Amino acid sequence: MQLPSVDHLVWAGQNLEQEIERLELRTGVRAVPGGRHPGEGTRNALIRIGPGMYLELIAPDPSQAAPPHPRWFGLDDLATPRLITWAAQCDDVNQRGAAARAAGIELGQVRRGHRELDDGQVISWHLTYPNMQLGSGLVPFLIDWGQSRHPSETAPGGVQLVDLWAEHPEPSAIQGMLRHLGQELRVIPGALPALIAVFDTPRGRVELR
Repeated sequence: MQLPSVDHLVWAGQNLEQEIERLELRTGVRAVPGGRHPGEGTRNALIRIGPGMYLELIAPDPSQAAPPHPRWFGLDDLATPRLITWAAQCDDVNQRGAAARAAGIELGQVRRGHRELDDGQVISWHLTYPNMQLGSGLVPFLIDWGQSRHPSETAPGGVQLVDLWAEHPEPSAIQGMLRHLGQELRVIPGALPALIAVFDTPRGRVELR
């Protein structure tokens, strides 16, 4: 299957240690801590899922005070851990974001993000701030790592993304927004919005949604 230009997939939950355990049981690979997002109230762990791609496990960070705004990806209201959205690789975030806005697609404000690693290093990027109301997470946010080392280079491997698609009650509306972003993602009719990824893993083929 031809995949869209995935930078990373986002699996969200309320407790990072529990999600690391959950996905290790499913895949046979243990995610390694990625670091904290200062000011966002979150932290993450990572698994490489192919060249230049990774799976991000994200959860609230109990060591940080709650941010003055809602946490990324609707984490404050998330009741069930799930595959919640995806990021697309992009080396012209400002231009692509402006073009989407002109087409009536509000991807979110372009911001600089950064993450503090456990060894004190900081990596940074630019992204369209994730807008989970846009396509219920099926429309990706855009990310550009600039001069920072891509997280997939240091994340543990053994998992390979082999397919990615979505379900939505109005698939044509989602596909229309994706086309404006130059992204091709299979979207089929479904009662509820869902992002579905299939991986080859040490424990066989695994589907996450």
